Amino acid sequence: MTNTNSILCVCLGNICRSPTGEATLRAAIDAAGLSGIRVDSAGTASWHIGKAPYAPMQQAARDAGYDMSGQRARQVQPEDFDRFDLILAMDRDNLADLEAIRPAGSNARLALFLDVLDEGAQDVPDPYYTRDFTGALELIEKAATGWARAVA
Repeated sequence: MTNTNSILCVCLGNICRSPTGEATLRAAIDAAGLSGIRVDSAGTASWHIGKAPYAPMQQAARDAGYDMSGQRARQVQPEDFDRFDLILAMDRDNLADLEAIRPAGSNARLALFLDVLDEGAQDVPDPYYTRDFTGALELIEKAATGWARAVA
């Protein structure tokens, strides 16, 4: 995938899956020796704007070596479709929401975060509801490695 200079990870509230996607994708991009790729995250809903990632998700990430403490939730804005080359949705509902707010003429590529995996689920289960923070992290980590390879 050529010309990917910026990636936005998106979930519903931007407190669990998308901040984890941001943290793991940054680490995977760094590990791949790539430079100059900007990674951010946002949510389709406005409930948690300005809040830090959910504490149990932060703990699972910290246990795996990722620090998400500096991240703050924000909502996807129409300008994001111009600022980011690739927008990765954590599930099909998020993808549908992104398609609904996508401005006409946007060149941003939209995809599911798990699209790079050969098999398995299409959607990253929301650990806010499932309570499986480690399982979500491991799935997101695996896909982040795949995206780092895809954009190299």
